[in-house]
Amino acid sequence: MASKSKSDMTTAELMKLNLYDIIGVTSHEASEKEIRKSYRTRALKCHPDKNPDNPRAAEEFRLLSQALEILTDTPAKNAYDKVIKARHAKDLRDRHLDDKRKKLKLDLESRESRAANEERESEQVSATRNLEAEIRRLREEGSKQLKEEQEYLHKLTHEKTTQSNHSGPPRLKIKWKAPPPGAEDYSQEKLQQIFGKYGEITAVVISARKKRTAVIEYESAQGAMMAFNYEKGTIGVPLEVTWVQGRPPEQPDSTTGGCFTSEIRSDRDNESIVLMKLRQAEERKRLIEQMNRDDQS
Repeated sequence: MASKSKSDMTTAELMKLNLYDIIGVTSHEASEKEIRKSYRTRALKCHPDKNPDNPRAAEEFRLLSQALEILTDTPAKNAYDKVIKARHAKDLRDRHLDDKRKKLKLDLESRESRAANEERESEQVSATRNLEAEIRRLREEGSKQLKEEQEYLHKLTHEKTTQSNHSGPPRLKIKWKAPPPGAEDYSQEKLQQIFGKYGEITAVVISARKKRTAVIEYESAQGAMMAFNYEKGTIGVPLEVTWVQGRPPEQPDSTTGGCFTSEIRSDRDNESIVLMKLRQAEERKRLIEQMNRDDQS
């Protein structure tokens, strides 16, 4: 059973808002598919995970979720629509009455139309109570649609973050402090020798602007992962190794299967490898040019 959050809005507060405007649809006749589609578009923009520096993101996302919860549940949506319809009808009547007619209206209601007025008020009270009951039910049972959408958004934002970390050739950033007197500093050749034992290296670039900082690019993610996990540098001059890009997703160890597949390649596989190496060469060239520009600026 879902418990009521302290930040959940009351029925009176919800009645002051236009949930359709919050979701981003123009009519109460919008289908559930249209409502969910619009919710996803807005929720992705204000998702707290994507807006860590925006203090209002969590509140906007919560309000969107409450609107979706009501508008995708048929009984709750019908109850909300009745309340809003009654409120709009009352507002429309009041807007078309000037002060004189308002006074006349009050007199007529008090003398001749009290019963009709009470009936309208009774209908509005009934609609409001019905909406309150539906909102309580939703908060007690939980909304299946809201849960599905939140799981979808979580998966989508997680996948985008994972993809951004895994894209591009595997590169590591290496940092170290000034060596103590008598200790040897790291050079490009020294780094090539140290990190080359883990796999084929395609580029080693030492920044001239940022002292004791280098980027190492591996041909395979496996070699980069081994270097990241095991290389600590010398005792006197330790190395700090972090990922720049191309970090592979965590996978369970496997001791069977796939041992010889890399040795059997078709002509199409070889063409793909040649194209991949050409792309990597262009990336290395851009990396070196970028670091040179940073050094000169």
